[in-house]
Amino acid sequence: MRASEYICHLHVPSVTTYRYLRASAGMTQRSVEAATVGLAASLFAVEVRADDAPVGMGRVIGDGGCFFQVSDIAVIPAHRRRGVGRMIMDRITTYLRKHAPADAYISLIADGDSHHLYRRYGFVDTAPHSIGMKWPHAAR
Repeated sequence: MRASEYICHLHVPSVTTYRYLRASAGMTQRSVEAATVGLAASLFAVEVRADDAPVGMGRVIGDGGCFFQVSDIAVIPAHRRRGVGRMIMDRITTYLRKHAPADAYISLIADGDSHHLYRRYGFVDTAPHSIGMKWPHAAR
């Protein structure tokens, strides 16, 4: 499939689509309850479809002023390396340029080799100055 055969929709995916794309892309699954709340709080979202089926997505989350985080970039394996990730990031960076104040902190977590894509859009490593951390609250 050529990049021209993909359709990019600027909307928040449904909970079902979100969970399908995360699972298909090998990402950690989120509960219906968590996805429902989280998706409703999205600042911006992109869904890419091919033949009317979802094949990729991405979101921007944050407070809309000081902090923005690129999140949930997912492309199902059969559609990787075909420009879908670039379509998503093109829309996300366009949104960020328009809506994020110049002093906003814009971040993302790059899993696996995805850092290659994000570097094309100007994202840089923060280590050793800062490192990403998580709080394993489920283990409390």
